[in-house]
Amino acid sequence: MLDVATKRRLDTARDILVGKVPDPKSQVEQVTIALIYKFMDDMDAESEELGGHRKFFAEEFAQYGWPKLMRAGLGGHEVLNLYAEAITRMPENPGIPPLFRNIFKNAFLPYRDPETLRAFLKIIDEFEYDHSERLGDAFEYLLSVLGSQGDAGQFRTPRHIIDFIVGIIDPKKDETILDPACGTAGFLISSYKHILKANTDKKGHGTLTPDEKGKLADNFKGYDISPDMVRLSLVNLYLHGFVAPQIHEYDTLTSEDRWNEYADVILANPPFMSPKGGIRPHNRFSVQSKRSEVLFVDYMAEHLTPNGRAGIIVPEGIIFQSQNAYKKLRKMLVEEYLVAVVSLPAGVFNPYSGVKTSILILDKALARRRDSIGFFKVENDGFDLGAQRRKIDENNLPEVELAVREFMDISGQDIQDEDTSESMLNKLSGQGSVQVVGKERIAAGGEYNLSGERYRENVTTTSTAWPFVEVKRLFRKIDETILPQSLSGPVNYVGLENISQNSGQLLGNIVKDNPGEIKSLKNIFRPGDILYGKLRPNLNKVWLSEREGICSTDIFVIRPGDKNVLPALYAYFFRHTHFNEAVWQHRTGAQLPRIGWKPFSNLKIPFPPLEVQRALVAEIESYQKVIDGARAVVENYQPHITIDPSWLTVALESICNEILSGGTPPTNHGEYWKGEIPWITSADIINFKTAKPRKYITEEAIKESATNLIKRGNIIVVTRVGLGKLFKNNFDVCISQDSHGLILKDVVNADYLLYVLKDKVINFKKISQGSTIQGVTKKQLAEIEIPLPSLEIQQDIAQEVETEQSLVSANQDLIARMEKKIQAVVWRVWY
Repeated sequence: MLDVATKRRLDTARDILVGKVPDPKSQVEQVTIALIYKFMDDMDAESEELGGHRKFFAEEFAQYGWPKLMRAGLGGHEVLNLYAEAITRMPENPGIPPLFRNIFKNAFLPYRDPETLRAFLKIIDEFEYDHSERLGDAFEYLLSVLGSQGDAGQFRTPRHIIDFIVGIIDPKKDETILDPACGTAGFLISSYKHILKANTDKKGHGTLTPDEKGKLADNFKGYDISPDMVRLSLVNLYLHGFVAPQIHEYDTLTSEDRWNEYADVILANPPFMSPKGGIRPHNRFSVQSKRSEVLFVDYMAEHLTPNGRAGIIVPEGIIFQSQNAYKKLRKMLVEEYLVAVVSLPAGVFNPYSGVKTSILILDKALARRRDSIGFFKVENDGFDLGAQRRKIDENNLPEVELAVREFMDISGQDIQDEDTSESMLNKLSGQGSVQVVGKERIAAGGEYNLSGERYRENVTTTSTAWPFVEVKRLFRKIDETILPQSLSGPVNYVGLENISQNSGQLLGNIVKDNPGEIKSLKNIFRPGDILYGKLRPNLNKVWLSEREGICSTDIFVIRPGDKNVLPALYAYFFRHTHFNEAVWQHRTGAQLPRIGWKPFSNLKIPFPPLEVQRALVAEIESYQKVIDGARAVVENYQPHITIDPSWLTVALESICNEILSGGTPPTNHGEYWKGEIPWITSADIINFKTAKPRKYITEEAIKESATNLIKRGNIIVVTRVGLGKLFKNNFDVCISQDSHGLILKDVVNADYLLYVLKDKVINFKKISQGSTIQGVTKKQLAEIEIPLPSLEIQQDIAQEVETEQSLVSANQDLIARMEKKIQAVVWRVWY
């Protein structure tokens, strides 16, 4: 249990950093690095007290010992320089084990403010190292602040969901356990605790022998593609007693190095999202796909030992999507691996994602003996489904866990007693604990759909108090059409490209001054009509019209046919996840899948009384007003620097020690691309202060090419492809020929220059040259005029802009929260 004092210290450390390090993951990394630094010195001190010698801070690394860092009389900049140098050089320290070298790999100090560092180190100094569970709990609390992990589609899995899955799979002390997308090692830690708890006597004392504990630690393995996640999981396992944790930086989907390694238990919440263009996997997968969720499930199924088991969190696409790869995967699972599917309520991953998920329970031996699969549904997990995820009394996780375990126990009974086993399963099904569906029924039609509701007979699909009625009972499709050439004057024209997915916002300019330029027949819509995109991939593009106009014939124009229907509410219903899952199941066509009006109109939607509809609309609109206001702030904010005429104006080159160009190492030298030095193109630059390198090169590659290493704290300007992108690099990086690196003199504040350049690069296209690829030259870049007040004024301006941008970010967070509230309202009616 985390003690109050430790929690307070962790919160204080993060509060100190938040002004300089706003990203929660970066805060966790900084606290992690500092704690390990301090703990290594604590272990050295303990060794000395027992008559031994220092090994972590010895010889030339003795200068970085914690007491020397904290000694009185050391100036702020001296502390900053010493600490920054220490963490950067720590991977070279011969006195520390590989685990710690991995933890410090690519570590750096992302800010240069001595007072922030002093305050931060003072809090870290209050921690003391020990191997108690208290320290592991402290680190788990620290990891709990992590949310979305960025563009990889990874989301922190709630601890109670992890424990729920581990309880079902029930890993044993002699089994090998793998998480191939381990993140911060949550599944591995939970499995370790589960095994320790299972091996205790009546007095609560552990019964594992030292040899068993040693073997147990060797049985746990994790892979992750992100070096940051590997670092955090290494620390997490180390603080839970793993002296040499086996966590590897490894791309599970594209590397074959560990393909022949198998596990008795596999537990994972793999990334839900594939990068643009898809994954490029090797060819050893049974299912050929470029979708990460398909490949991960395939990988885990194929890497189970003959008696292996797995618990995998998957997005709903795995459950019902009908592309060939999804169907082939489900067919393989049903025939060889799958024993149960547990549906989780949408909102489990709030506030990071509202995606609907399920859990696949695989048991390789059991699946081949049984001809049926169990479907279970978690109604409540102990928390509401809003953005805050507040605790509630309703929680049927324990009952579902017990039901799944009982289902698997019964299913695993001796094959000779199959009749008795089937009778017991039917009894369990009759109690409502499980829906048992034969594999033959699931296979019928070739879809292998894994939605339990699809196979439920004579049972309502919702627990809502309102009736569900067919769409055609409440709405009619409008078939009024017109040739745009017959119109005169401006007309509102809405194409599928003009409606945003999921949010219902209009995109781009829809007013056409010359209707004659619009080709072919179009549908007519009026205020109050609902427009629904009926063509894949535009399903779930829904807009409530507040004007009249014309639209693509790939859009249904839907008009209320009942006076007790408020279209303002039903626009949200038509965007609802559950509704669009049903739409997806009824689409037709191979090349251009679409939904026809007849199957669409036969789908059922909630029909609450009119006064309830009005109340729901009023609640939704109150959230929408906040969204609209916050979105106006986000869309209209532009940092503005008021230039004082008395300031000196200088050429950019005069405030740079150098302006370095970039280049690409020869691609036919594969060894050049297997280094540890990041090399980026404009595509890797996310924003002013974030870049995600995809390629790493060697020092030899730098020598043999035109690229240059840009030391951290300088500015990279994209001058060709991606023209005008800017990046203040917070790590050493090499650049391509599309960029230049500004190596700054100490007369200029990098953040200030970044914001000044933002206004300057807007004009790049006006001065750009080149017929095929437009760009600006190094000379043009060097001659850009920069207003240069005193360094103090620069710092004040930079701080003011950062403060404004933090407020803009807060508005972005507010939009996300209000959108989650709207989703919660709709879910409340639907379920």
